[in-house]
Amino acid sequence: MFDQRTTPYAALIMRLALGILFLAHFSLKFFAFTPAGTAKFFASLGLPGWLAYITMAVELVGAIALILGIYARIVAIVLIPILLGAIFTVHGPAGFFFTNPNGGWEFPAFWIVGLLTLALTGDGKFALKPTPVKG
Repeated sequence: MFDQRTTPYAALIMRLALGILFLAHFSLKFFAFTPAGTAKFFASLGLPGWLAYITMAVELVGAIALILGIYARIVAIVLIPILLGAIFTVHGPAGFFFTNPNGGWEFPAFWIVGLLTLALTGDGKFALKPTPVKG
């Protein structure tokens, strides 16, 4: 059972929180590590450096789409591979707890749960372009 009066607001809060998190994650790569530094880090993991630029673009566009509510349910699903990549390349080998050196996979996994919750719940209140749903 869910409350149809408050669920759209809960989805709005989830959508905004996830969008802000992705915006912060992008900003860290762009302003602190720099795009070139992020590309070098990706290369140090055995990934192609150019994948860093795609990852950053997906994070930025995804963050904006979530915050504005533009096809948020689809965007939430599209962003999950970014976090799976972070788990499998960086955070997974560090163990479960995010307080471990290099951060464990606890937080990115929980972030995925939030994205799945948003995808299942809906776009939320004040979405500029709600995801079309066939019912």
